Amino acid sequence: MVSKVLIANRGEIALRVLRACKELGISTVAVHSTADNSAMHVRLADESVCVGPPAARDSYLNIPQIVAACEITGADAVHPGYGFLSENARFADILEAHQLTFIGPTAQHIRTMGDKIEAKRTAERLGIPVVPGSPGAVTDNDEALKISREIGFPVLVKASAGGGGRGMKIARTEADLPMALATARSEAGAAFGDDAVYIEKYLEKPRHIEVQVFGDGKGNAIHLGERDCSLQRRNQKVWEEANSPALTQEQRDRIGTICAEAMKGLNYRGAGTIEFLYENDEFYFIEMNTRLQVEHPVTEAVTGLDLVHEQIRIASGQGLSVTQDEVTFTGHAIECRINAEDPRTFVPSPGEITHYHAPGGLGVRIDSAVYQGYRIPPFYDSLVGKLIVYGRTRDECLMRLKRALDEFVLDGIKTTLPLFRDLVANESVQRGEYDIHWLEHFLEGQAG
Repeated sequence: MVSKVLIANRGEIALRVLRACKELGISTVAVHSTADNSAMHVRLADESVCVGPPAARDSYLNIPQIVAACEITGADAVHPGYGFLSENARFADILEAHQLTFIGPTAQHIRTMGDKIEAKRTAERLGIPVVPGSPGAVTDNDEALKISREIGFPVLVKASAGGGGRGMKIARTEADLPMALATARSEAGAAFGDDAVYIEKYLEKPRHIEVQVFGDGKGNAIHLGERDCSLQRRNQKVWEEANSPALTQEQRDRIGTICAEAMKGLNYRGAGTIEFLYENDEFYFIEMNTRLQVEHPVTEAVTGLDLVHEQIRIASGQGLSVTQDEVTFTGHAIECRINAEDPRTFVPSPGEITHYHAPGGLGVRIDSAVYQGYRIPPFYDSLVGKLIVYGRTRDECLMRLKRALDEFVLDGIKTTLPLFRDLVANESVQRGEYDIHWLEHFLEGQAG
């Protein structure tokens, strides 16, 4: 087992990793910017190192400073959390060159899955069902039009290096295609430094289903079931649940087995999430995230497994703690991402938290690093915390979620808590009848 872990992140995920390390008897090092001097993970870590000013590029993305912090403190491993450097292959390579353990996949797997075109090719080779589309990047409009006609409009133009909905445009007709290509290329170049785009069939009303996988890097792999992340705003997940209310047991077993077998074929190491669009009983691969997901707690709730413990075990060479036959699924879990944003306009709302009371009771979990008197800085993601609720059934889970949301007090800033109170009372949500466009229409209706 590694002996000292440097946590190259901030906020709730840094605290989540810190707690897992403490439970395993592993010393922790918190790195932080000057804006996070009073952050909870800095207060609770065994050691802390300031790695730069508030801007992420000068602190949490500053690889030389993070490596130097490892050398200063004697840390022998780095956990990147999610975001920041978690899917940076160069960072993984540099840590390996310095004989530091990267608690994540190999750099090669990060590179392969970070390129959306190569990821799709790899998925297809491994037997994962993919969305019909171009075999690679499209370089001119004539080629794009030919491919689009073959698969049929509407089509989706996507950035090869994209994420978070950037560099993604819909062309519903042939006339829309040139503008969609130009806009997607421009956005991709500005956001990712790579303007390569590809084309996929646009699915009208799909759900977003993802499968959690783990591999030991030696040909063994398992799946930990699926999560339904269909409630989204601008391609950003808002509400996630496990298991999906849309799937039968046969369907979840089938797609889970396909994903686990694919990870065995890839000799994948660590945690990963394979994401699909699901429509008309068919799964279509869209991407793979080679890191821990924000929504991992709902999987922990229904399996009883600690996913961060599992990551650390695998990185330490101890392999998987369970076989597929030993994984059991019970009950239902829902996660709400609570952001420091106006619940109507979604404008960020940094500032001081004047009153804070987290809900509790059976089946209620809060993953958050905030506290009363904490000032949310304006420099980073607006996530304040995650409310995760578990019940024996989905109905019980929804009732418990309603109760927990009613208990939650977070004053001094605007948050998205009112949105979740509206969602849990909505009949379509209660029935589990929604797709990836549902929330956008719901919000438009509220605004109207």
